[in-house]
Amino acid sequence: MKSNARPLALVTGASSGIGANLARELAKDGHDLILCARRVEPMQALAEELKAVGCNSTILAADLSQNGAAAALAGDIETRGLTVDVLINAAGLGANGRFDAQDSRRISEMLQVNVVALTELTRMLLPGMVSRGKGRVMLVASTAGFQPGPQMAVYCASKAYALHFGEAIAYELRNSGVTVTTLCPGATDTEFARVADAGKSALFKGLLPVMTATEVAQLGYQGLKARRRVVITGLVNKIMVTSSWLSPASVSLRIANWMMSTGK
Repeated sequence: MKSNARPLALVTGASSGIGANLARELAKDGHDLILCARRVEPMQALAEELKAVGCNSTILAADLSQNGAAAALAGDIETRGLTVDVLINAAGLGANGRFDAQDSRRISEMLQVNVVALTELTRMLLPGMVSRGKGRVMLVASTAGFQPGPQMAVYCASKAYALHFGEAIAYELRNSGVTVTTLCPGATDTEFARVADAGKSALFKGLLPVMTATEVAQLGYQGLKARRRVVITGLVNKIMVTSSWLSPASVSLRIANWMMSTGK
């Protein structure tokens, strides 16, 4: 493996949104990058932008919704002789609607990206970090992971997996020199709402504050550097999470259903 003069970070979901902005935070803080997403052109533009802060970027196109994509990505990184010091699992997919009416292929893709690829990529890169006695891992989950979410049942369940998985391995690795941070944003102004067909839901209609991807990335990166296990972005989101813990399930489910429903 090559020894990098600058620490090297792998960012999935790096073509837009929170992933792209986390890449910006890492670059400004002295990291070189491996940018990974399906779309190459946005990553090329981002790589060109980040040259201004001295960042060298390697672009690896990958569709993590496909079986075996995480293993292929890890193999490509190893073949290139690159050592990953920071892993940012920011790739994610969502879908809005009642579970029995959702497209079965979309459900499989969600699970593949949000659960399988996230787990496999972490498992493949973590042993190297542990053997070196240093490293950082971030899993991008969601405040949706703190309770069941009617109208986005699979998405919320997948983010609950990411949250619980992240907290568990953070504890396991507490004396290893490797830290794991799970980032839990609420509604964020990215392509997510449009792609997930959730743009008309109360969650994204401005009834609650919608944060920018830049704000979320800055708070997330601060938490990563501070070795925090869980980062919930924004005061309103923290209040919402606390309220879901304290409310009876019948009440929290009704509220979640209302917030995520698009009225279809």
